Amino acid sequence: MGQTDRYETLVRLYSEPLYWHIRRMVVCHEDAQDLLQDTLSSLYLHWWQIRDRSKAKAWLYAVATNKANRFLKRKAKELKCDDISEHLCELLAESAYVDYDKAAAIDLQKAVLRLPQAQRLVFNLRFFDEMEYEEISGITGSSIDTLRVNYHLAKKKVTQYINEEQL
Repeated sequence: MGQTDRYETLVRLYSEPLYWHIRRMVVCHEDAQDLLQDTLSSLYLHWWQIRDRSKAKAWLYAVATNKANRFLKRKAKELKCDDISEHLCELLAESAYVDYDKAAAIDLQKAVLRLPQAQRLVFNLRFFDEMEYEEISGITGSSIDTLRVNYHLAKKKVTQYINEEQL
């Protein structure tokens, strides 16, 4: 397989899952598209360093996660807020790209957005992207034990939030 073919294969395999990973983090469709393009640009510049597909996935998710986190930090500074969660929930409520007929999905997303950043990330990667803890560890650099604790706490908080919303 040629070098260009390998790059195109990685883009084809990971563009959609990366988009949704980023979208769950930043909520806004346009911001997610921009960050995905930044991530794919990074891939284009560094694809020659990636030899095996399993490392490519972890590398791409790590780059996308870092870009999204930096974006959220800049956005929080612009908005002069310590916690970006409320802003993200407002974006979710205003989004034209959300199917509001699926109330349970909206409640789940709102609950996830209220989680602390580390718990939100591991929850998204484990629950939505169905990754194993070993994969998530490769992306985040966190220990598997820490990831397990964060995921457990995240599930508990999400359940609690959804139950409170239904009252």
